[in-house]
Amino acid sequence: MPINLQTALQKINAGSVHIGMVDPEGEFRDKLVSADKAVKLGEAGYPFCEVLYFWDIAEKAYRDGAFVDRPATLFADTVRKYPFAEDSAICLADFSGEFGKRSPRNVCMRLMAEATEMGFDVLSAFEFEFFIFDETPESLRAKSYRDLTHFAPGNRTYSLQTSALHGALLEGLDATMKTMGIGLDAIHTELGPGCFEAPLTYAKGIRSADDAMLFKNFAKAYFSRHDLTASFMSKLSPSLSGQSGHLHVSLRDSGGNPVFSSPDAPDGLSRTGRHFIGGLLRLMPELLALCSSTVNAYKRLVPGAWAPTSANWGVQNRTAAIRVINDVPEATRVEFRVPSADTNPYLALALCLGAGLYGIRNEIEPPAGSDENFYASRPSAETAFPRDLGEAAARLDRSDVARDIFGADFVEWFVGARQFEYAEYQRHVSEWEIRRYLGVV
Repeated sequence: MPINLQTALQKINAGSVHIGMVDPEGEFRDKLVSADKAVKLGEAGYPFCEVLYFWDIAEKAYRDGAFVDRPATLFADTVRKYPFAEDSAICLADFSGEFGKRSPRNVCMRLMAEATEMGFDVLSAFEFEFFIFDETPESLRAKSYRDLTHFAPGNRTYSLQTSALHGALLEGLDATMKTMGIGLDAIHTELGPGCFEAPLTYAKGIRSADDAMLFKNFAKAYFSRHDLTASFMSKLSPSLSGQSGHLHVSLRDSGGNPVFSSPDAPDGLSRTGRHFIGGLLRLMPELLALCSSTVNAYKRLVPGAWAPTSANWGVQNRTAAIRVINDVPEATRVEFRVPSADTNPYLALALCLGAGLYGIRNEIEPPAGSDENFYASRPSAETAFPRDLGEAAARLDRSDVARDIFGADFVEWFVGARQFEYAEYQRHVSEWEIRRYLGVV
């Protein structure tokens, strides 16, 4: 039986609740209320301001209006312990009804339901790379976000030295996530000063995207409490590696059997698994804006940045957009290597699942997988990714398939929001342009 909110809060002895309305950029918008009030809101409905869907990441409104409250729902099955107080809980909420059709989480949940109707359980997990700076919000502003001090500046990939020196900090991050029921498969250093990676433990259904969203929000909060700043930007500097947000996805049938696996097949992939890949390959270029929704994301999706630039696949091929991992049949899965660390987890998972189910329904056979170095190859026009957010938004806007899969309400709102974001960028004059052209042209 579904758990009710009061029971969920009583189980963890919560006296207060942080209600999180997740905005389109994946930010946890927090309201702290008493447990009693949370229960009442769970029963009567939770009114929340619609402005979340009419302003950008800088909280600049791009549509005039009264910004009325819209009905929202609290989800009792999302209740977790809040990691920074003894008797407090977290509970996610989201808009409902017609207005809720534009919500990334609602879109993802609807696709989960479609997978269930097709006889599948969805298992998935994100892994995030991120940089840590020895900076606070105040020092970032004082320095105008330039010449920042890196945390662990001598860091090396998989560095014992960094882990030995800062082990207590990393263990604290792990403990913070465990409090919320988020498992980390590992925490290790990555390429660059103060760079780390955290692969999350896989989860079933929408839980994986919830875990990913909470991980990013609460990792930033955790490091901030230690006077540090964590960054999940795709590309911080031409001299630093890009930050990925890879997504692992597999399907299981009602008996718990892995759907993508066929040990007798040459590549270990079942027919269903190949069709899932076929759909993802076909739709990836026109749906790219969903998982790459910032201007900065496209600074990583360029040649030479250790990231895909076109739709391709291969078994155990880390240069591919889709890497098939088939070490053991029960863990056979696809690794979607396109999303950056700044991705909205609900939209990255919705893209992968929606396109994959489309491939299964339409029995789309992919081209042969390859072990070539895709980073060094020249993609065809059909497989090449849009070069920037403006082009990606235009491709998504032209996609009838996108409206069929994700709903016209969502696509039309999302495209408009991305077009506004790109227009803001186009008006900006960068430091690179000034240094290159001032006094020359």
